[in-house]
Amino acid sequence: MPWSLDLVPLPPCALLGGPPLSGLLWTALLLFLWYCYRMGSDPPSHSGMLKSGSCRSSFSRSSSRSPVDPRLSASKASAAITMETLEEEEGTESYLTPVLSHAPFPTEAAAESRKLYRALQEYAKRYSWAGMGRIHKGLRNQARINDRPSIQKPHLFHLPDVPSIPFFPRDAHRHDIEVLEASYPIILAEFQAVYQKGVDTKLGWSYHGPKGQTVFPLYNAGVCVASNCRACPCTYRTLLSLRTFISSNSLGSAGFWLLGPGATLGGAYGPTNTRLRCHLGLQTPAQCELVVGGEPQCWSEGHCLLVDDSFLHTISHNGGAEDGPRVIFSVDLWHPNVAAAERQALDYIFAPEQ
Repeated sequence: MPWSLDLVPLPPCALLGGPPLSGLLWTALLLFLWYCYRMGSDPPSHSGMLKSGSCRSSFSRSSSRSPVDPRLSASKASAAITMETLEEEEGTESYLTPVLSHAPFPTEAAAESRKLYRALQEYAKRYSWAGMGRIHKGLRNQARINDRPSIQKPHLFHLPDVPSIPFFPRDAHRHDIEVLEASYPIILAEFQAVYQKGVDTKLGWSYHGPKGQTVFPLYNAGVCVASNCRACPCTYRTLLSLRTFISSNSLGSAGFWLLGPGATLGGAYGPTNTRLRCHLGLQTPAQCELVVGGEPQCWSEGHCLLVDDSFLHTISHNGGAEDGPRVIFSVDLWHPNVAAAERQALDYIFAPEQ
């Protein structure tokens, strides 16, 4: 059936004073319909594919202009393929990105750091590299941390970009502090029952550091000391009710710490800045003092102190024999700025040795 362009009546063009511009309008209409058809029939393409397609087309156009040496064209082709691959990798995010963006593990790193790095690789292979950027960076820079003079120098693992102060406010772990302080009477009673039986290694006690400091551990380097926990069942249940207690890796411990009169612990650094030590005062003579990062502090019976022991710290008991030992219940809690994914990875990397 023949189509006529005069089927649609159009007003005359007043500006030109001539016949209707039907031919021009029909041409524009057909071009618009053709454009809509092409847009609807073309399959959707990824931006990376468009980039690679443009690279391939530009390479083909350049190669078709003039004959060149085959070896030169092969090198150009490989360069174009390499550029295409890099552009596609830039458009997509890989789970290996945190590691590929760094140089190889430093050769001057200590054997312990290399062991921890291998454990991180095993964890990432089993699970994912997602969220492991800070841990990877910390393991790489550990040797540099150990060599520099600093008031904060954890000797085992330093997690970078973690805000740290010697003493943290109660709000950092309000729930766990309130649980411990509410359980103070029963914790003190169970300690006194254990202490009255005698301080002896055969009864579960252990000596740490200089003479005069003894520990009755409930958890030792992430391992539950079953016999001691049976001797203090309520204290053990209190530990299990804490939300941030480090109970699954070798960085976490909990127990009763005694410091005898006249004893002093010289300047020392804790192993890591990923934890905070919570000290619940049980028996605190007035002559006892704790200095962390140059800031002095005293314990108070029935109250908690949150301490970052990765800072240089000293402990002293300047009282006499009549004052008795200083006694605290120490619990290792996660640093509030360590993410959940990082905690899971650290549990794997620092898995306790059975």
